[in-house]
Amino acid sequence: MTIHSSHPFAAPEPERDPLRRFRGRMVAPVSVWAAKDGQRAAGWTLSSFLVADGRPAEVIGILDEESELADLLAATTTLTVNLLSWPHRGLADAFAGVGPAPGGAFKLASWHDSDWGPVLDDGPGWLGARVAAEPAHAGWALLIRATIEHVEIGPEQADGLLGYVRGRYQSVASRL
Repeated sequence: MTIHSSHPFAAPEPERDPLRRFRGRMVAPVSVWAAKDGQRAAGWTLSSFLVADGRPAEVIGILDEESELADLLAATTTLTVNLLSWPHRGLADAFAGVGPAPGGAFKLASWHDSDWGPVLDDGPGWLGARVAAEPAHAGWALLIRATIEHVEIGPEQADGLLGYVRGRYQSVASRL
């Protein structure tokens, strides 16, 4: 077995897409967007999103159009945006479909229902939002635009928030 200092299957530097390399250098927060319709719940890990303050405030995210969450949003108009902290990195992988999730990703943590969808019990904060428009395409994904109706901030996370940069999770801890 060989230990590599870089990904053994990564394309050589000159062949890599410059836009992907640029985006990879941007620190992004990691969240799980979730929705529920009756007994059916779905979630997806998103790090490509932003919150726009205003009246009304909005959250805008880039969602894989082939995700179970994209299918569920056709049946419901509400969702939650759950921020993740450093200990949630396995949960982030499970909801992204790249990590193990025996029994489903929701079984890997404690969740409760809200008027907007599933909420992670020990997350650093969450939003309840209502999808404001029919999703449109943005690049190869769906652009989800939702009006924020509820905000909850959890306790400060000792291990820091979960961030994503250059293809790896990072702990983003407060330096104050």
